[in-house]
Amino acid sequence: MKFAFVIFKYFPFGGVQRDMLRIARESMKLGHEVHIFTGYWEGEIPVEQGLHPHVIEARGWFNHWRYRDFIGKVEALLDAGKFDLVVGFNRLPGLDAYFQADPCFLERTAHARPPLYRLTGRYRFFAESEAAVFGRDSRCEILLLSPSEKLVFQRWYDTPDARFHLQPPPIAADRFGLGDREKLRAEVRAEFGFDADDKLILMVGSAFKRKGLDRVIQAVAALPDALKSHVRLLAVGQDDPAPFLKLAQSLGASGQLRILSEGRDDIPRLMQAADLLAHVAYSENTGVVLIESMASGLPVLASAECGYAFHVRASGAGGVTGAPFDQKEFNRQLADMLVSPLLPVWRENALRYVTDIMAANNGGAEARMLETFARRKQEHAR
Repeated sequence: MKFAFVIFKYFPFGGVQRDMLRIARESMKLGHEVHIFTGYWEGEIPVEQGLHPHVIEARGWFNHWRYRDFIGKVEALLDAGKFDLVVGFNRLPGLDAYFQADPCFLERTAHARPPLYRLTGRYRFFAESEAAVFGRDSRCEILLLSPSEKLVFQRWYDTPDARFHLQPPPIAADRFGLGDREKLRAEVRAEFGFDADDKLILMVGSAFKRKGLDRVIQAVAALPDALKSHVRLLAVGQDDPAPFLKLAQSLGASGQLRILSEGRDDIPRLMQAADLLAHVAYSENTGVVLIESMASGLPVLASAECGYAFHVRASGAGGVTGAPFDQKEFNRQLADMLVSPLLPVWRENALRYVTDIMAANNGGAEARMLETFARRKQEHAR
């Protein structure tokens, strides 16, 4: 069969972008042809049999203007291409299936934006696009990643249960290659000039503000002096580091913070060398980095706002902050976890849990679901 995957932007360190390419390759393994339509591709465009990337130039002063232009151009190509299934990794009209990578737009703006925002063209574009996917009368099937988000969407759109299909958390094979932990620990500390006995906290994810880097910096700054002097925070992601370096300096934690703001392709290596992943996002639809951390045997301290925080609880692979978030409570939690004798237990729990997920998933769960949708669509067309 012939699949069309649609995504506004591709960049190699984005979570949904990695998921999109992984699902495309899994679909190709099942014998399907995959065409990727995007308005922007950062990095090398893959050349693989059965994979056909198309970069569509879109015009407009604002993002939502460019997205509208992109959608119009892609719709014409989809009509001409006679695809068996159209899969969106962003929300837009005309999809057969949607990979639910983002939280509910209406829910988020209701709490974070003033009422006048609803009069803007940007709001109308994203609200209409979301309704085209989740509206009660839509026929779009939804690959659901977070069960908590299902209830949110249903509160706004009354989406029928039957259109939601809960997927196991995605774990790419290249994120599960375990190496010599002690060797990696020594190598990474030497690379960044950390002491051999330093406790290394890792934070991974672009959009540092939304991912909660400020919260982690405050918690590190609040550590008891004896512990703080042996703690290092390594933040990795594509974002402007300046506000966070300034915050660390104002709190007397400059010596603890190192920011790598260009992204890295050796995240599993860093995870295996670290002592704790801190991911206390303000909002996070899923938080694939939590699963990737567990796959590397790295204990996790996450915020309850992360959709995948329930996996941390279920696995016993670390801790989850309370909701609503309390900075003082998080400060205490971080300090306790860094010196806890349970760190090795959390590590083993994480590895065991992820191994069970991989066995249940057996690779390619989403691709097999897309295949089912395409066959069902063919039957309805007859």
